[in-house]
Amino acid sequence: MQDWPISLRGIVSFSRDFFKRHWRRLILIRDRIRLSEEAFHLILAGVVGVIGGGSNLVYYRLSHLLQWLVFGRTGDLPELARDLELWQRLLPPTLGMLAAGLVLYSGLRLISSPGLTNLLEVVVAGDGRLPLRASLINTFSSLCSINTGASIGREGAVIQLSSTLASKLGQLAGWPPYRLRLLVACGAAAGVAASYNAPIAASVFAAQIVLGNFSMNLFAPVVFAAVIASILSRSFFGIQQWYVVPPFEFTRLVQLPWFLLLGACSGAFGAGFLKLLGLGEKVFGKLSLPLYVRMGLAGLIVGGIAVLYPEAWGNGYSATNEILELRTPAVQLIMGLFIAKLLATVVTVGSGTVGGIFTPTLFLGAGLGSLFGGALHLANIAVTLPSGAFALVGMGSLLAATTHSPLLAMIMIFELSLNYSMMPPLMLACAIATLVARRFHSESIYTEPLRRKGLDLRRESQQLGTASTQTVGDLMRQPVPPLLENTPFREIAQRFLTLSHNFLPVVDGQRRLLGMVALHDLKEYLHAGQELDSVIASDVMRPLPICLTPNQRLPDVLPILLGSEIQNLPVIDNLIQQRLIGSVARTEALSLLSEAISARSGASL
Repeated sequence: MQDWPISLRGIVSFSRDFFKRHWRRLILIRDRIRLSEEAFHLILAGVVGVIGGGSNLVYYRLSHLLQWLVFGRTGDLPELARDLELWQRLLPPTLGMLAAGLVLYSGLRLISSPGLTNLLEVVVAGDGRLPLRASLINTFSSLCSINTGASIGREGAVIQLSSTLASKLGQLAGWPPYRLRLLVACGAAAGVAASYNAPIAASVFAAQIVLGNFSMNLFAPVVFAAVIASILSRSFFGIQQWYVVPPFEFTRLVQLPWFLLLGACSGAFGAGFLKLLGLGEKVFGKLSLPLYVRMGLAGLIVGGIAVLYPEAWGNGYSATNEILELRTPAVQLIMGLFIAKLLATVVTVGSGTVGGIFTPTLFLGAGLGSLFGGALHLANIAVTLPSGAFALVGMGSLLAATTHSPLLAMIMIFELSLNYSMMPPLMLACAIATLVARRFHSESIYTEPLRRKGLDLRRESQQLGTASTQTVGDLMRQPVPPLLENTPFREIAQRFLTLSHNFLPVVDGQRRLLGMVALHDLKEYLHAGQELDSVIASDVMRPLPICLTPNQRLPDVLPILLGSEIQNLPVIDNLIQQRLIGSVARTEALSLLSEAISARSGASL
C-alpha cells in the first residue's frame, strides 16, 4: 500500500512526459476523431439493442425455470393445461396471480414514490426517467402470472425492462431529458424486436407510438437498436416463422370487398374491446379488496374458463396457429374459444396484471377473422378464399383497431407470418379498421391510460414541451469552459485533448466572449518551430459567431441552429456586454423543434 502513491505519481509523470513528446500527433488524431451527436446516439442505440436482446433472453430463461417449478416441465401453456385434471386447472392461475399480486403489493409498498412507469408518459409528459426498482417488481410479478396461465403477453414486461435499463444507463451518465427519452424509445424498439423478431415493426412502434416522430435523427437510433436486438435474439432462438398461413394468391378485385367488410367488423369490435378492458378495470377497482386478492380472484376465473377451454391460458400463440391452419373452421368451436379468450383477457387485464395484450389481441383477431370467413362459407359465399386468410387479416385489422396504427399492424403481421401474398387485403382491412375504431373510440390502447390520468397525448404532441414558446434560457446549461485570450497554444492543445468539445470559447478578463477556437484550425500551427511558444488563443480564434441570448424563442433561433457547426452554442447575457453565461446543446434544441414541427404537421392533416 505504501508503493501506491509512488506508482500514482509515476503514472502522472509518465503521462505528462508522453504528452510533451507527442502532443502534436495527439492533436492530429483528436481532430480526425470527431464523434457527432448522431454517431454517439447510434453507439448508444447499439448498446441498448444488446440490453433488449439480453433482457428477452433472461426473461425467457426465467419463464422456463418457473414453468418447470410449477408443472415439472416446460411447454406451451394450453398443452400443459390439457395434461391436468379438470379441477387442477383452477390452481395454477389462481395461485400464480395471487403470488403476482403479492409481489406488486409488497414491492410497491416498499417504494414510497415509484415515479412514472408508463413509457408514453415519461416521454410525453416526463423527463425520460423510468424507475429501476419498480420495473424489476413488475417484471417478477409478470413472471408469476404469465407462466401460470394469465391471459396476457410477455412482451409488455420485456419492453418495460429493456426501456427501464436503457433509461437507467442515461440516468447514471447524467444525460439530459431529450437523450433519456430517446433511450426509452430505443429500449422499447429493442424489446419488441427481441420478443417478436420483428425489427421493422419494432422501429415503427418506437417512432410512431412512443416518440410520435419519424425525424431521421430519432428514427435512425431506434432502427439500430431494433436490428441489434433482433440479431442477438436470432443468435439464441434462430429465425422462425411465428404464424403459418396456407399460401393463397390474390389476383382478382372481386376477392377484396370481403376483407373491407372484415376491416369494418374488426374496427367496431376493436373499439368495443377497448371499452370492455376499461369496464373490467372499473369493476375490479370497485372491489374493496387488496390488489393481490383481486388478482387471485381473476386467476380463479381464468382457471374456471380453462376447465372448458384450456386455450384461454397464456398469450394464445399456439391456439392462433391452430386457427390459421383450418381450411373450414368449426364455427361453434371457434366461437367458444373466442368468447373464452375475450373474457379471460378482460378479467386478467382488469385485475391489474402486469403484461402486454399484443399477442392476446392477435388471438382475438384470428378468431374474429375465422368466424367471419366461416360465416361466409356457411352462406356459400367466398368459398374459394381459405379461412386462414380471413384469420390472418383479422389479426392485423384488430391490431390496427386497438393501436390506431395501420402501418404498425401491416408490418407486424408481415414480419410474423412472412406471407407477402396477404398484403393487399391486409392493408385495406387495417386502414378501414383504424377509421372505424376511431369513429367509435377516440383513444388507442396506449393513449387510454394517459387520458385517464388527465393527459391529452395529442395536445402534448402538438406542444411537446411547448417548444414553440420555450426560450434559449429554458435549455441553457453551464458554458463550455472558456479560454482566456492570452492562453498559450500548448495549453489550448491540452484542453482539447481532455475535453470532448471541438470548439472552445475565448473570453477576456471580464468574461466577454471574443471568439471561438476550433480544433480543426490548430492543424496549421502544428509544424511550427520555436515561434509556436508565442502563439496564444487570440491568434488562432475565429471571429465571434452569431450568439444566442436567454430571452430568444427557440423558433427564432432555428436558422442559427441549422447554420452552426458548434455542438454547444454559446449564450451571452446580451448583445451589448456579450458576457458568456451558458451554452445550448444544438441537437437538443433541434430535436425539440423537429418534434414540434412534425406534430403540428400531423395535426393539420
